[in-house]
Amino acid sequence: MTPGAAGREDGHVTNDDESGAQARHNAPGTTSGNTSGTTPLTGHIQRLLQRVRAFDVRRPVVWDGLLTTSWILFAVLDVTSGGWRTVAIDPNVSGTLVLLMSVAFSAPLLWRRTHPLAVLAFMAPVSLVNAWSGAVIQAAFLQEIVVFNIALRLPGRSLAWAGALVAAPLLAGAVHHPHSWDPLTVPHLWAFALSALLGIVVRTRKEYTEALVDRAHRLELERDQQAQLAAAAERTRIAREMHDIIGHNLSVITGLADGGAYAAAKSPERAAQALEAIGTTSRQALTELRRLLGVLRDHPAEADRTPQPTLDDMDELLTGVRTAGLPVRLHIRGTPPSAPPTAGRQLTIYRVVQEALTNTLKHGGTDPSPTADVTLTYRATELEAVITDTGAAARHGLECGGQGITGMRERASLYDGTLEAGPLPDSAAVTGWQVRLRLPLEDTPS
Repeated sequence: MTPGAAGREDGHVTNDDESGAQARHNAPGTTSGNTSGTTPLTGHIQRLLQRVRAFDVRRPVVWDGLLTTSWILFAVLDVTSGGWRTVAIDPNVSGTLVLLMSVAFSAPLLWRRTHPLAVLAFMAPVSLVNAWSGAVIQAAFLQEIVVFNIALRLPGRSLAWAGALVAAPLLAGAVHHPHSWDPLTVPHLWAFALSALLGIVVRTRKEYTEALVDRAHRLELERDQQAQLAAAAERTRIAREMHDIIGHNLSVITGLADGGAYAAAKSPERAAQALEAIGTTSRQALTELRRLLGVLRDHPAEADRTPQPTLDDMDELLTGVRTAGLPVRLHIRGTPPSAPPTAGRQLTIYRVVQEALTNTLKHGGTDPSPTADVTLTYRATELEAVITDTGAAARHGLECGGQGITGMRERASLYDGTLEAGPLPDSAAVTGWQVRLRLPLEDTPS
């Protein structure tokens, strides 16, 4: 017999048939071993049962050997003491025959877990001899332990074969001893029914518990996956914010510095203005960066919750871009809705415009100096933002894995929007670059 084939039994018949509960107790995420809320006596009993089940899991052969040996001793003791004669139909049956039948009923229990139906088939001829001879030894009830294991482990149709193997010898004995129907047949049939029912109940409980454990494991796995996805999404959001804040402000500072260096020789006043603008922009960038890092570092209740930019801040954004040397014009078409877009949508539009103009500052070239136009168009169900510039149409930094366009598309997708970016068509009067964002004004199914 192999340890992996071991099952368990409950009570005086099934002490070792639920040791799987200990395995479930040891499984991560299960709470079957929790005895909190029970009385001290119940807690001690549960812990004792858990130790027995754990021993059965570790050493099933030892447990099976002890159980089988105990039943053999009880059966032999019943024979040697003559107790079997008190219920026998024929007390004069040979003691040697009774001893052999007792051992034949008890010894095969060693294989009751691995081959229960074969064990019951082996016991059937012995049961026939027992009923036919009139000995009616009590060891015959050990068949019900095997019936329990059949109900616990084998398909339901196996119980029909088990019933036939148990009932056929009893009916034959009842025919041979017509006046012993009740004492010979009825107790065994009742014992068969109760053992089969108990096996079905234990099996159902075991399968239900295993299903709960499996579900708990899957929920734990799903929870961990959701946490990983949430962490990845948060990292992406933080990276996007950092890119927009730092990238835009550094581009503005770079433009101001280049302009200041050019104006220093001819117009010191313009150079001073550029330096002042650089200082202002740097402080704004530092303030936004500190606020973002503060949200990550501080307790949520203590974090600075300065409102994010909205469409009302668009003029300030364009002023900063103009100061950096990029002429930009704002056009608004259509009628804004009575209820303004949500803060998240407004932030998306603001960041897309900011990133598009930042890309113009970084990649638009200087010969000739580019210009830009921002057009916001309100429609019944969507808001469209088109950012067009006359800078260099070929922008290899954007076309070869840049993060700016990727971040803009991610922002648009959060609200079921679409974003297109690329050079102006060849039919356009001028060369340049265009970013087109379409964003629904209300939530729509993804």
